[in-house]
Amino acid sequence: MVTGSAMLFPVLCSLYYGEGDLASLVVSAAVTFFLGLPAWWLCRKKYELNMKDGIIVAVFGWFVVSAFSALPFMLHGSIPSFTDAFFEMISGYTTTGATVLTDIECVPHGLLFWRSETHLLGGMGFLTLTIILLPQGMGGLRLFRAESSPGQVITKEKFKPRNRDTMISLWWIYLFLNFLQAGLLWAGDMTIFDALCTAFGTVSTSGYSPKNLSLGHYNSAYFDWITILFMFLGGTTFILFFLLLRGDWKAVYTNTEFKWYVVLVLFFSVMVSLILLYNGTYNTIPDAFRYGTFQVMSLLTTTGFTTTDYELWPQAAQMFLFTVCFVGACAGSTTSGIKVVHYVIICKYMYNSIRKIFFQPRSVITIRLNQKAVDSSVVDLALCYFIVNIFMVLGGGCLMVLLEDLDYISAMSAVISALMNIGPGFGAVGPSENFAFLSDASKWFLSWNMLVGRLEMFSALVIFYPSFWKK
Repeated sequence: MVTGSAMLFPVLCSLYYGEGDLASLVVSAAVTFFLGLPAWWLCRKKYELNMKDGIIVAVFGWFVVSAFSALPFMLHGSIPSFTDAFFEMISGYTTTGATVLTDIECVPHGLLFWRSETHLLGGMGFLTLTIILLPQGMGGLRLFRAESSPGQVITKEKFKPRNRDTMISLWWIYLFLNFLQAGLLWAGDMTIFDALCTAFGTVSTSGYSPKNLSLGHYNSAYFDWITILFMFLGGTTFILFFLLLRGDWKAVYTNTEFKWYVVLVLFFSVMVSLILLYNGTYNTIPDAFRYGTFQVMSLLTTTGFTTTDYELWPQAAQMFLFTVCFVGACAGSTTSGIKVVHYVIICKYMYNSIRKIFFQPRSVITIRLNQKAVDSSVVDLALCYFIVNIFMVLGGGCLMVLLEDLDYISAMSAVISALMNIGPGFGAVGPSENFAFLSDASKWFLSWNMLVGRLEMFSALVIFYPSFWKK
């Protein structure tokens, strides 16, 4: 019902532009809403969701929502294949930004708005929106945990989803950032349609653009720096914004992950920019730092916007960009990826282990995060999460080579872009390419990887445990 209602905004856009996509949007909205209505009516009584229920809803709910969201594209004919339309939609909801469209600007405005609106809905987690509408006591906490990042378990930053006021506040913060960016872009002479679509893809760190050349279409330093700023904010844990509104400024400078996030952004931005300047890719310092910082921020926050074809850059710059694809931003943000907090814990664990082995064998060394000691189980979780991600990338790359006639760089990059929810990658799926050429089997496999990455691994993988399905 939420999905069907959300299609009304693209309907208004279609009415304004009159490009022949109105009927497909209206029919899709009606079908989706009225299929949800009897399901809601039959199940409207209060029911306490257990943890298994929450995981099942979190995993399969994304597939159902993506399938119905694909209807407008199929009915209109812009994306006639269900596999392609589903790929486009789950890429939107999971904030991946990988596309099968070869000519985005030929798609009617109403459908493009719906495409970008999936970013807006998926950025904060689509199910967090539905939690607001659930009856009290219906297991919203379990549903939220099933969709949440393990990093939030580590940092103990919880949004308290039983408290609707807190959830609503977080959504207001999220929407405010989206419309603030749209307003700033509009003030710089971007059309209101382009400004909204770009903002929806920025704060949600998603990457869909209404233009074939992404942000490079505008060739504007003003647009680039505004987008850099809001990509950075989108990569910041939203609990910090919530605490700042409550006057807790101490939370910013005591947050270990945020400080590491700032340092990583500065380090990689400076390194890539200096490489571009040294190699003469850009002849002026402002241009080198503009393009270098934009691409670092885009890939590090798993947004996926581009301003140029970075595969034409020096190999050293590309290596740094490839590295940041494995980082991700903060836990509790709209980003995906491995997340900074896991690297913080792993680095401290390595440092302390070496110190204990060689210098202080009898000491009891603890790892501190946000000025508090963390449990050993938290360290185990961080190590496990990192290892699972690496294994998924390696195993997925091997499978992609078997499914497609791809070089190993393109195969690995396709999995990384899907699993880390980045969008563009390297090689055959680079910034100037798309995913349209892949077989249906590969698209379904990558769609699954997008969901695994968006649900932060464990909720999506636990359903393969036989014991999960036992009573």
